[in-house]
Amino acid sequence: MKSAPFKSLSCVVLAAVISACASQPDRELGKRYLDGELQQPLNWVAAVQSDANRNYTRFADQSSLVLERSPRLASRYAPLYRQLSQWLESGGDPLSLGNFGIEAAQFGGADRQGHVLFTGYFSPVLEVRHSPDSRFQYPLYGVPDCVKHNSPCPSREAILQGALSGQGLELAYSDSLIDSFLMEVQGSGFVHYGDNDELQYLGYGGKNGHAYRSIGKVLIEQGEVAKEQMSLRAIKAWADSHSEDEVKQLLAHNASFVFFQARPNHDVLGSAGIPLLPMAAVAADKQLLPMGTPLLAEVPLLDDVGNWTGRHELRLLIALDTGGAVDGGHLDLYHGMGPEAGMAAGHYKHFGRVWRLGLGAGSSVTPGTP
Repeated sequence: MKSAPFKSLSCVVLAAVISACASQPDRELGKRYLDGELQQPLNWVAAVQSDANRNYTRFADQSSLVLERSPRLASRYAPLYRQLSQWLESGGDPLSLGNFGIEAAQFGGADRQGHVLFTGYFSPVLEVRHSPDSRFQYPLYGVPDCVKHNSPCPSREAILQGALSGQGLELAYSDSLIDSFLMEVQGSGFVHYGDNDELQYLGYGGKNGHAYRSIGKVLIEQGEVAKEQMSLRAIKAWADSHSEDEVKQLLAHNASFVFFQARPNHDVLGSAGIPLLPMAAVAADKQLLPMGTPLLAEVPLLDDVGNWTGRHELRLLIALDTGGAVDGGHLDLYHGMGPEAGMAAGHYKHFGRVWRLGLGAGSSVTPGTP
């Protein structure tokens, strides 16, 4: 699911880990949406009406990285990005998009009422060692031959039992089963080797081909964590209070396993091969949003403990990543690097409206079609 972070990243912290928490739109949010039923995944609209406060500060930097790093995407999206820049210079009123030749198609969302699920992901920094010891004993693996040759790979349970041992695939050893797992869910991340003070970025290398299952959902189904209390913090607290064998049993419910590869620089790359900037890039369903597609989104604003404030912020985002748990009316918003970004990302499981943008003519994607 990608060449880079996350989502298989895709999902939050983790949308994929805690996706069971956000199956229904916020009740108050549903009351304020008066768009009616939206029949298609993408629905052309004559005008975008939004009273949310505007924050377009990161779009210029993120779009510049797309144009600089990818000639293919630049040839496709440069005219659209240019028109969006002119629109921003004029004040960025969503009602004026048409004056710049920009069309919009609104996402129907899973409920066909315009509610698009926002989750979050981040790039963790995991403390590791080059060699195992009594504390650091849980390996992060490089890409095995089964992935390279597209042959059957062992399940997570088999890997936890040592199926890949002795193949020289260990890139690092962490001191936490659950933190290693969460880095897998992110799809990539930074590791800090405490034995030589080296910081290394491990990018997504592939996965074992087995089905993904949310451990957050498992904990809810088993009555271990209440649905309304599910979060990254709750998952980590559960793991910290249970034995290694119990944590392994929980993780084994998710047969999917992600492999990593060391990358020479510290850019956090998405599936499109473009560095991701916090609160500017999203992982999305590439069937609806080809890499490089710009979005106008009412992003839910949360308080310090993850509760929706009842307000949204209008942002320009770019689809630059994909994720195994990201499909249809669901966007995974990149939050940045480190534990603070992780906690912020872990709270995201709220809804907002989203419009895909395109030019009426030219090389960009027509908004009303996938």
